[in-house]
Amino acid sequence: MKNSYTTLSEAITDLKGAGYTQDLNLCEKGVEDKRLKRMHRAQEFNVVKYYRFEGMSNPDDNVVLYVIETKAGDKGLLVDAYGAYSGNVSKEIIDKLRIIR
Repeated sequence: MKNSYTTLSEAITDLKGAGYTQDLNLCEKGVEDKRLKRMHRAQEFNVVKYYRFEGMSNPDDNVVLYVIETKAGDKGLLVDAYGAYSGNVSKEIIDKLRIIR
């Protein structure tokens, strides 16, 4: 796992090679892997690292890639637009994904 990546696709490829293979999505109660039909609540996962990607000319291209490990041993990636989760998920998830500088 590198400290930074030039592109989102480069980061995803490298991190998948490092074992972060699950494709995670935000849901109201936590993060879920729809393929495996698993849902993890805020207290059941940790954000290991995150990467910010900013579009050169379009603010809509701004995303955060979260590297996540669950207490069950699952390892995956969550791609989210800046602030997109603020109204769609619980306060616990918002706090868990908050980027503190």
